[in-house]
Amino acid sequence: MSNSTIIELQNASVFQQDHLVLSEVDLTLKKGEFRYLIGQTGSGKSSLLKTLYGDLPLRNGKGNVCGFDLNKLRDKEIPFLRRKMGIVFQDFQLLTDRSVADNLLFVLRATGWKDKKKMAAKINEVLEKVGMATKGFKMPHQLSGGEQQRVAIARSLLNDPDLILADEPTGNLDPSTSEEIMILLKQISDNGKAILMATHDYSIILKFPSETLKCEGGKVFSTVQNSL
Repeated sequence: MSNSTIIELQNASVFQQDHLVLSEVDLTLKKGEFRYLIGQTGSGKSSLLKTLYGDLPLRNGKGNVCGFDLNKLRDKEIPFLRRKMGIVFQDFQLLTDRSVADNLLFVLRATGWKDKKKMAAKINEVLEKVGMATKGFKMPHQLSGGEQQRVAIARSLLNDPDLILADEPTGNLDPSTSEEIMILLKQISDNGKAILMATHDYSIILKFPSETLKCEGGKVFSTVQNSL
């Protein structure tokens, strides 16, 4: 696996408990690459993402993500794997009882940051990147869905990850807000982050074409840009 390869799966099987969801999965994602992951509900998209971030064990085949061997991944190593990646969910998953800045501070403390000045500077930096520099004092309920997702993306950037896994990040957003979030994700990818984004919004794929992986019939296929 070369230094620029962020995800490499070879002949991998994805299980949910004892149920085989996907088999013979071959997937390579390099630094700065952006890929979509599509497929009907229940086709295995989320299970594949969960395998990549260590929520489901890889039982068959080979897997390497952000320099971690998924075959040998121990429970105590999972937090270290997740520091190398950012995860963005459809429902934002912000802590509702604290401000935007305190949401980000919580993650920094949980991942071992100690220096208050460095933490404040990092929070400002990531909020600036997502266009939320003036909103750090706000509570999540005071933000629109698009703003909450921007904060969630800022949170995913805190530990300067190699990889961002985005699970339906525009699923709860209207079309124009979805477009803004896509522009932001594309910029992040252009700056060298690998992004794998699960979606069922084909209008986004047409507007922002990129290589697409499709989960169907227990397999993952690579489809040509725009030929869905």
